[in-house]
Amino acid sequence: MSPMWGSVAQYSTIHWSWAIAIYLFLAGLSSGSIIVALLVKWNRHERSNSSIWDAMIKAGSVVAPVAIFLGLIVLVIDLGRPLSFYWLLIRYNITSVMSLGVLFLLIYTPIVVVFMLLVFERSVIKYPFFAPLESLINLVKSFHSYAKIIEYFLFAAALCVGSYTGFLLSALYAIPLWNSPLLPILFLTSSLSSGVAVNILIGLLFFKSTINAESIKYLLVLDTRVILTELPLLGLFFIGLFYAGGDAPSAAKMALTEGFWAGIFWLGVIGVGLGLPLLTVIIALRSHVYRVGYVVINSMVVILGVLMLRYYIIYAGQIYLG
Repeated sequence: MSPMWGSVAQYSTIHWSWAIAIYLFLAGLSSGSIIVALLVKWNRHERSNSSIWDAMIKAGSVVAPVAIFLGLIVLVIDLGRPLSFYWLLIRYNITSVMSLGVLFLLIYTPIVVVFMLLVFERSVIKYPFFAPLESLINLVKSFHSYAKIIEYFLFAAALCVGSYTGFLLSALYAIPLWNSPLLPILFLTSSLSSGVAVNILIGLLFFKSTINAESIKYLLVLDTRVILTELPLLGLFFIGLFYAGGDAPSAAKMALTEGFWAGIFWLGVIGVGLGLPLLTVIIALRSHVYRVGYVVINSMVVILGVLMLRYYIIYAGQIYLG
């Protein structure tokens, strides 16, 4: 496998490749999308099948299981021995972050599938070609009386999955750029950012929804609030590294000022992922022109920015060691 986009054979220190960055992105996308869907369901859901809020719930219920399954497939393939993956499922070490992550995923994955079935159960029964699945549909119906409990468990499991990806890296003390207590919080926040963006995007593109100027304004502001949380977290993350001991200050300085990955951080993560959405919102709010196009552009660049952040942390951490 090529260690990243394109060929960079000069980076011989890369052990965790692009596949790990993609897995971390997809796991975060899954957890963020379901957290956002549940928050919308609990707080903003209007009892209308055509509302933008209903579309965001449906989007989250689809994106979350698809993203986590794709992420697990990438992870299993990258391990090099996909047929031996089952050992991770039957042997646990509670002091290992990776073992705890596998446990979280074993809890999270079936619950998120049940939530998706609960969301779409009423839609599925309308189609005759789903008749052979009648017994499964009846089983799903039996979960409705426990729907709120399932949602609470799913919310907690999603928080664990979204933050454990950061803990997985921060537990590797030999890599200065990863050894920060803020990394799990940063990853969870960026997961929520991508969750908001992907639910809006998929909800608008694939589910019927009525959206007016007030809804567009709310969605733009919602994206902005998450971005304005992520920006200071990134600042605190690097400030903490600069004041840490050992090789962390020099590693952080190189990661911000030297080479290809410093450019990815400033142009990609800060410029495209955070700066461009803020500029879009400022233009929309100042001109009072609330168009669906603004929301779609916002969502796409936020998702791209979160992906670049995962790539940056994975590669810069392994390249700049102080």
